[in-house]
Amino acid sequence: METATCEAVVSGLALNFILRPEQAIAEMARAARPGGCVAAYVWDYAGRMQFLRHFWNAAVALDPGAIELDEGRRFPLCNPGPLAELFQGAGLTRVEARPIDVWTAFTDFDDFWSPFLGSQGPAPGYVMSLSEAGRAALRERLRLSLPFALDGSIPLMARAWAVRGVR
Repeated sequence: METATCEAVVSGLALNFILRPEQAIAEMARAARPGGCVAAYVWDYAGRMQFLRHFWNAAVALDPGAIELDEGRRFPLCNPGPLAELFQGAGLTRVEARPIDVWTAFTDFDDFWSPFLGSQGPAPGYVMSLSEAGRAALRERLRLSLPFALDGSIPLMARAWAVRGVR
């Protein structure tokens, strides 16, 4: 991409997976025109991404070694302070970080549990690595820890942190 040609440059749900995010932001800033916006958003794995927070809390309670897979621990960048520092370090101005909160509602426990039975990502990979008994124990621990509504649904917050700055 040419230098200083874009009105806005945005990264969605990716910065924490990039080996050198400071280089990615520097490239994004380079591509933005003067006065252009550089922005990104990432899941709040350590806090209000409750779908995964409940999962890892239950997994670590049963298997303390699972903490090494917990995205909340693995991705310290996914918080407003480190995100803002990253953008400021790239020379961006008027940097601000804010939450994007979205309520999610699972119909019932099976609706909540079924995404963990795939093979994509650390949580499903962890579930599939467990024995049948281990999966059953994790499933039950999760079921007992979730906030069920009166209709049996499970309302959870899904928070992402958004950050933006001006070139």
